[in-house]
Amino acid sequence: MHRYRSHTCAQLRKAEVGQTVRLSGWVHRVRDHGGLLFIDLRDHYGLTQIVADPDSPAFKVAETVRGEWVIRVDGEVKARTPETVNANLPTGEIEVFAREIEVLSAAKELPLPVFGEPDYPEDIRLKYRFLDLRRETLHKNIVARTRIISEMRRRMDEVGFTEFSTPILTASSPEGARDFLVPSRIHPGTFYALPQAPQQYKQLIMVSGFDRYFQIAPCFRDEDPRADRLPGEFYQLDLEMSFVEQDDVLSTMEPVMRGVFETFADGKPVTQSFPRIPYDVAMRKYGSDKPDLRNPIEMQDVSEHFRGSGFKVFANILANDPKAEVWAIPAKTGGSRAFCDRMNSWAQGEGQPGLGYIFWRKEGEGLEGAGPIAKNIGEERTEAVRTQLGLADGDAAFFVAGDPKKFAAFAGAARTRAGEELNLVDRDRFELCWIVDFPFYEWNEDEKKVDFGHNPFSMPQGGIEALNGSDPLSIKAFQYDMVCNGFEIASGGIRNHLPETMVKAFEIVGLDRATVEERFGGLYRAFQYGAPPHGGMAAGIDRVVMLLVGAKNLREVTMFPMNQQAYDLLMNAPAEATPQQLRELSLRVVTPKKDA
Repeated sequence: MHRYRSHTCAQLRKAEVGQTVRLSGWVHRVRDHGGLLFIDLRDHYGLTQIVADPDSPAFKVAETVRGEWVIRVDGEVKARTPETVNANLPTGEIEVFAREIEVLSAAKELPLPVFGEPDYPEDIRLKYRFLDLRRETLHKNIVARTRIISEMRRRMDEVGFTEFSTPILTASSPEGARDFLVPSRIHPGTFYALPQAPQQYKQLIMVSGFDRYFQIAPCFRDEDPRADRLPGEFYQLDLEMSFVEQDDVLSTMEPVMRGVFETFADGKPVTQSFPRIPYDVAMRKYGSDKPDLRNPIEMQDVSEHFRGSGFKVFANILANDPKAEVWAIPAKTGGSRAFCDRMNSWAQGEGQPGLGYIFWRKEGEGLEGAGPIAKNIGEERTEAVRTQLGLADGDAAFFVAGDPKKFAAFAGAARTRAGEELNLVDRDRFELCWIVDFPFYEWNEDEKKVDFGHNPFSMPQGGIEALNGSDPLSIKAFQYDMVCNGFEIASGGIRNHLPETMVKAFEIVGLDRATVEERFGGLYRAFQYGAPPHGGMAAGIDRVVMLLVGAKNLREVTMFPMNQQAYDLLMNAPAEATPQQLRELSLRVVTPKKDA
């Protein structure tokens, strides 16, 4: 028999009853039932119940073992009695009567419990991550992550993609965040950068004559921590294709991602045909470019019902600003004053003056609109609003007014709030869509200039003619995002592969040809020697896994994450370098002065 095990802790079934077996694993918990000791033994694969009775030679050792000790058990497989069968456990029909127990490794008193997985401070969980990872839920999540990545690889292979690797030590490149820099010892005073994404390399792979590239790519960005981002590093399913238009990329990747979701959705419905929603439509209907389509609320422009009305606040806004509009957020079943007041209070908590509303209730044979707005605009206009929104008795509508560019995000947050509060969101499904036609440029208010809206390497719709002849802020890009349940899970575009178009695109944001040649020399140079039209995307693996396993944050699907302050509590990183390390790198540390 093998030194440590004949079976794993998930293998034994009724067929093995009567066999002598050997198991090794961690003591999950110990229970004393009137002289009989029950030990739940756990390994990577599962859990088996061990029984030690006072007559067994193993009993004395069994009495000494504690939670998370590592032990070897020799014993006989026995069938459980019908009333003691555990239907929730794959090994629940058997138990192993211990004949011999060997302690392989004792454990000190635990700094955090493994059994039962009670809530515990995150700093302790991260410091002792090796214990945290023994918890069933987290262990399952990490295994699921591996399986999801394997499924992605399999499906990419099936549709003709080849996995290539790109460098980790590379040059600095603008991808929207700060680079992590790595000093060069061989070339003092110079630095490599860790890739924010393999963007330029994957384009160069296409220029090099390969096609259908993908990789599970590590990406590094020195960003301020956010709830939906891991600090430091994250992983993407990165891909690129040659001789494609936007539709080719979308129609290739939609079945791949749908298949991944269906495989791990645990029976939950998955969108079969992803709607393609233009960015402008998404902002008007949902107030977001990553809408949660499980929420049925769609906003509408109701400006005409308020123009010249008795509700002077909105009427004046519309009269004084040609850009101004009034949007309605219909809220079915939200027709109570208590709910409307709660929404109004929430809006004030968000820094808004409030949130106007109308709610409808039966009055005799007809419906009456209630609330200050209804009183001010009159019955006819109130009825016109209700008819347009398709609302009925017991429903409500909330209103925001002004320049949509300024209030859209708040209106989107109000839509989300109303949907969640009224329980209109179907949480047991995966609703996916594409957001397309992103603005190529946006106005940077801080710097008072035009800037790239999304990805600087994308192809503008209309090509160089649009760049030469159109208002930059009116130009759309061949850019697209995949969205699931309110999270952006992938982003991509058709690339700008023409050198002159590339130079012109950067000139509009104030970067001249010389700067383009200096900062993107490899790509710019490559485009001079025959570049195919190409495009691709990258899907955020961490977010996809988080959605599929139902985790609340990304640290629950990552093996060894940093905390929210971008600190690795397990390995104590970042840490100061030794004087010798600094000398070898020709570096001197200048510590910033602390404010007195």
